[in-house]
Amino acid sequence: MTAQNNDKEHETENTEDEVLEGVVEQGDEVTVESDSDNPIEILETALQAAQLEAVEARQDMLRMQADLENLRKRLVREHEKARRRTLERFMVDLLPVRDSLERGLEAAADSAATVEALVEGKHLIMKMLNKAMSDHGLQIIDPAGEPFDPEKHEAMTMLPSEQHDENTIIDVLEKGYQLHDRLIRPAKVVVSRKP
Repeated sequence: MTAQNNDKEHETENTEDEVLEGVVEQGDEVTVESDSDNPIEILETALQAAQLEAVEARQDMLRMQADLENLRKRLVREHEKARRRTLERFMVDLLPVRDSLERGLEAAADSAATVEALVEGKHLIMKMLNKAMSDHGLQIIDPAGEPFDPEKHEAMTMLPSEQHDENTIIDVLEKGYQLHDRLIRPAKVVVSRKP
């Protein structure tokens, strides 16, 4: 019976030695040096070091999460500011058009105003509006006589025509608009078909 107990104690010592060797091999950053040969004290020291490292890693992770959240909030604020500045520039360009419309209404109320002067004023206002819109990337789609393109045009009706090729735009009911290669509104058109 004593021989069995000695074998068990010898196996336990071997297992403890293997565990300690594993701690020393795996712990590249954690070096446990102890004057004591007691394996429990060595393991407790290694555990404390690992727990300290885990706490530091958690704090680093929480700091990084907070930094990312702050970055996200800053980007949202900057995006909103950029959007407002763009809108402000567009409104500044539209104000002269509004002023001209207001002056045109005042001129129309004057009994000395002629139809020709009012029409000329409207043409000038239209020119100002088109310039303000094109300065901000808006393009007018006026496809009269062009082939029908379902990407940019909306066919309202088809009419038989001998003067036009099939699927050619005969008439533009409403112009379309495109902003920086993105279609804002398709042109509403009448398309030809074979009679």
